[in-house]
Amino acid sequence: MTELSSSEPVSVVVESRAHGWRVDHYLTRLFPNYSRSAFQEAIQQRAVLLNGLPVKAGRRLRVNDTLSVRLPSLPDETLPPEDIPLDVLHEDESLIVVNKPAGMIVHPGKGSYRGTLAGALQFHFNNLSDVAGKLRPGIVHRLDKDTTGVIVIAKDNQVHNRLSSQFEERSVQKEYRALIWGQPEFDTDWIETFVRVHPKQREKMQVCEQIGKAREAVTLYEMIERFDKCCYIRMLPKTGRTHQLRVHMSWLGHPMLADSLYGGHAEVYAHDLLTSADPAEPLVLIQRQALHAYRLTFRHPDSGQEMTFEAPLPADMLKTLDALKTGHVDLSGMDSASDTAASDEPTSE
Repeated sequence: MTELSSSEPVSVVVESRAHGWRVDHYLTRLFPNYSRSAFQEAIQQRAVLLNGLPVKAGRRLRVNDTLSVRLPSLPDETLPPEDIPLDVLHEDESLIVVNKPAGMIVHPGKGSYRGTLAGALQFHFNNLSDVAGKLRPGIVHRLDKDTTGVIVIAKDNQVHNRLSSQFEERSVQKEYRALIWGQPEFDTDWIETFVRVHPKQREKMQVCEQIGKAREAVTLYEMIERFDKCCYIRMLPKTGRTHQLRVHMSWLGHPMLADSLYGGHAEVYAHDLLTSADPAEPLVLIQRQALHAYRLTFRHPDSGQEMTFEAPLPADMLKTLDALKTGHVDLSGMDSASDTAASDEPTSE
């Protein structure tokens, strides 16, 4: 039997998009460190209340229902602190805002326990929320391993829940910057599809019909600048599905530069983009999907004041943009393809 935590119950108000969901499904979605069976046992032990009364696992939720949850105890898994430098954009008594680098996994998973943002946070900060479990201290939302940019971290559970509610209610405003292949027909486009996990490649998502476990995904993109072989765009997601921006641009036929999962090319060379570059001397411009979480706007969980944070474009995207604008590559700090391959270190995945 699952042991119940002695911590104070967590209170959750059901948002509109969860209307009709089963209680156990919803709780598993909110608290991904816990299994559905763990919540079913907690419900049997009356550790989950719906509007103040015990509830059954299969009960269907309604908008504005209030759940009170005493979270099950997790196995004794602790995340070791790691002395990894962090680019902290903002810190106050309630939260931290970090500019995440490429190559850093947000939290442990699938055997990757080292080199994570969560481990670095454990080292640098004494107080972090534990709503999502011991392996995800402070983690309110996530970015893909090779996506750079702004991510917000909660210092306590109350702050975590208030921030999570803003993400669930879609009141958080997110702006990304991306470099994509080809020339989209429109300078501005509204992309509205359904997505699901790819049935044969579980690490991928795909656009699909509105069936089964498909979920709505909505993205607005706006053109910033067009070049001969690629474009620089602003992306404003209205939903937060896994890989949403990458999936949408690939579906349109314009995958992000160096997106090996959705574009087929793990790296982009200068001669791929510039007619002036010599293929005999291949120079790597970027080796991960050209996607950056540029701006994040939300209400401060304590004061209610709207706050906006921006992370400057990372060096690889800046170098690529500079090459596109000038027609040549700044060789300072630039490695050849062979030198880059020789110096690469194994990733944590």
